[in-house]
Amino acid sequence: MASKAGSKASSGQGAAAKKGGTKKPKGKQSGKGKGAQAAPLFPVREDEKPWTTAEIEELRQELENDVRRALNDLKTAEEDLQGLIWDAGDGSGDDQADAGAKTYEREQELSLANISRDKLEQVRHALDRLADGTYGVCEICGQAIGKFRLQAAPRATLCRSCKEKTERG
Repeated sequence: MASKAGSKASSGQGAAAKKGGTKKPKGKQSGKGKGAQAAPLFPVREDEKPWTTAEIEELRQELENDVRRALNDLKTAEEDLQGLIWDAGDGSGDDQADAGAKTYEREQELSLANISRDKLEQVRHALDRLADGTYGVCEICGQAIGKFRLQAAPRATLCRSCKEKTERG
């Protein structure tokens, strides 16, 4: 997998290029230094050291653990939701307060299931980007997201400035 990621990254394919743009990842590329510890070509910011193979592997393990947790959370939420749906049929004698409480609980479980589904999708997307060599490239501007940001938020797909712009509207 590492050689696949390295070959695509070295060919200059960034997330922006996949969307029809021509932007290439900007910033230093890790893996250009000496030593066997250099990772495939994942971009870093100018003030950061290149990714090491150990750091990439640690990140991959964390993301794979996140997939397992998200799948477990999703399974639990869906089972709880299914139980609440079955219980809804038994509530023919409930007063308005009981019916409202059951509806509220179902909506809460539905929200938890949706959150788990979204997280699972984000983690899988991060693993796909790691595999295809686009991990660490901002999906909007093509700049390096930043090693420190990715270590803190491994599912990040935007650099800090693009994330701030999207949050401001």
